[in-house]
Amino acid sequence: MAITRLKTPSALRRFLNGQSSAGLVLMATAALALIVANSPLAGTYEAILHTYVGPLSLGHWINDALMAVFFLLVGLEIKREMLDGQLSTWSRRILPGVAALGGMVVPALIFYALNTGPTARGWAIPAATDIAFALGVISLLGKRAPASLRIFLAALAIIDDLGAVIIIALFYTADLSLGNLAGAGAIVVALVAMNRFKIDRLLPYLLLGAALWFFVFRSGIHATLAGVVLALTIPLDRTPSRSDSDAESPLHRLEHALHLPVGFLIVPLFAFANAGVPLLGLPADAFTAPVTLGVTLGLLLGKPIGVFGLSMIAIRLGLADAPAYASRTQMLGVSLLCGIGFTMSLFIALLAYPDAAILQAEAKIGILAGSLLSGLLGYTLLRMSRPEVSGCEERNVKAEFVR
Repeated sequence: MAITRLKTPSALRRFLNGQSSAGLVLMATAALALIVANSPLAGTYEAILHTYVGPLSLGHWINDALMAVFFLLVGLEIKREMLDGQLSTWSRRILPGVAALGGMVVPALIFYALNTGPTARGWAIPAATDIAFALGVISLLGKRAPASLRIFLAALAIIDDLGAVIIIALFYTADLSLGNLAGAGAIVVALVAMNRFKIDRLLPYLLLGAALWFFVFRSGIHATLAGVVLALTIPLDRTPSRSDSDAESPLHRLEHALHLPVGFLIVPLFAFANAGVPLLGLPADAFTAPVTLGVTLGLLLGKPIGVFGLSMIAIRLGLADAPAYASRTQMLGVSLLCGIGFTMSLFIALLAYPDAAILQAEAKIGILAGSLLSGLLGYTLLRMSRPEVSGCEERNVKAEFVR
């Protein structure tokens, strides 16, 4: 009797499955934070976040140190997909790239239309898509969402993350310390040299990465960007004869090791520490403030207009192909899911209004409202759309996951 050998899922398939599960955990954590912040435990919640552990408060350890690990994983995913994955060729980058660009520009313009002066600094808050949250929602649809749409959404969100990292580096940097920047630069040179000399042990990279975080933290650039820089120096073995499942390069090993702690511990901790908005204690006009409306409408309207609009233009002009077996209605549904801007949007809100608690609260209300409405509308539209894929065709599309 012949034994059928099960094919090991590719890194992309494992990535999508892991992100989907993490997104569901993230939803539950965000809801819990809101409940706690509006309960008799609110005082205890705030006191714990402001408790100092060494030189930093617990909240700062989460936002500045643990989130650097999150950005390390983001950087690893960007590098792998760009060099050896679904974004490794220009033909694969065009549609998600154009969609991501539209999904960043249009929400920013909507925010700018409603905000002037100091509040305009938050223009980038609705420009980000939360990949874990969005994939978590689309995973609930099962076979109603073609595999090609999940690949498109993942690729778009990865490019979106890259755009958010660039925005943070260029627009949300404080006064710079040249001495600490020089120290960080020297460490980057050492990391690049190790990569060139093909040192494949992870420990030296991680030790230098910790030192890099210290210098970047003191330099005025946000410390989390050290994670992205470190990721770009981690070696990736692209030997053609080796499959993703058998790859033993440092990048694959580190990415595999980080997925669980980042998805199920670090990001939920960040959500719990930052999504707890005391709604009952806010003035009534906070719910209709320019920042609140700018973020809400940027996510709810700007994201689908930018993503869907530019995608359709690229497809009509013949610059890119539509996701296989996906209808326009399904494309619009996925474009709505891109309005879930939770994790990165919260992070940018903290950078945009570092000393303005009320503006932070307004931004968080907008993020929560825009993300919730986008998720519900996107899920509903995709749920109502009729599957246009036969079983054979869907299997052909899913081959992208295990190539």
